[in-house]
Amino acid sequence: MPGWESVLQEIKSLNRPEALDIVRRKYLKLLADKTQRNIIAYYSGFLTKPMVEGTTIYDNDVNSFMTVIHNLDRSKGLDLILHTQGGDLAATECIGNYLYAMFGNDVRVIIPQLAMSAGTLLCCMSNSIIMGKQSSLGPIDPQIRGIPAQGVLNEFEQARKEMAENPATIPLWQPIISQYTPTLIGECQNAVEMTKKIAHHWLLRNMLYGHTEEEVTQIVQRLNEHNSSYVHNRHFSKDDIKQFGLTVQSLEDDNTFQDLVLTVHHAYMLTMEHTTVYKIVENQNGIGVFSQVSQNTFPTPPIAVKKSMPRF
Repeated sequence: MPGWESVLQEIKSLNRPEALDIVRRKYLKLLADKTQRNIIAYYSGFLTKPMVEGTTIYDNDVNSFMTVIHNLDRSKGLDLILHTQGGDLAATECIGNYLYAMFGNDVRVIIPQLAMSAGTLLCCMSNSIIMGKQSSLGPIDPQIRGIPAQGVLNEFEQARKEMAENPATIPLWQPIISQYTPTLIGECQNAVEMTKKIAHHWLLRNMLYGHTEEEVTQIVQRLNEHNSSYVHNRHFSKDDIKQFGLTVQSLEDDNTFQDLVLTVHHAYMLTMEHTTVYKIVENQNGIGVFSQVSQNTFPTPPIAVKKSMPRF
């Protein structure tokens, strides 16, 4: 199957405005033909358009999923190709519960490259995760105003302990603690507990069904542990995720499947790179919802399109 450069050359050879659409949908359909399952690709342009708002998972994505799931034969299950840096916790929970309502436990998540933070959390609702040697997930420790919630709690606990044991440290901690807003500690506690609760519920309902509460709690702790991951953008490899105890399949186990997945990935990344599109949610039938940046750099509302409607 074509690599990045071959996909680009195929697009150029068509010499048509809708060439990106044609090539991208061609390989997504070939992948669905291979698996005999529904496929939805959720792609964020966070790598190519890092300054654009809306590349993260947010509530309006639910409408996109509703659009692309409509008229699918849900008895075929779902393969979700996921490429995201994460996003809103409540929106992620809503999407995961919606996918479960539509497909039950018959959902696999395919990670061609990155599914970080809330993207990793969304993987917990599936029955298995398909990753390659190049694929990465990340810690699910929540962020509050761009700061790790658990990090704030750890810092506050350290300050409380040191000031209680040695009052002479109070002047050292006072400038730091004074920057905390009145509700910050409570927000951080709630975010951490909510994330753990969602991951635990999803895993016990599907991927880790039959495991004990204690086993699932330990796995969630590994995914959510700020102290061991150190930074929020820490990359967990396929082997890391297996070692944590999640169900992981190797992309390399089937060469044809691997080639198709990576070709699809290249096609979506090229679309992000060569157009103003910053997010795509699309199924194997050519039904997609596109979000793109307008000329004044402000995001425009998502646009749903059908296979016969050229986008580029």
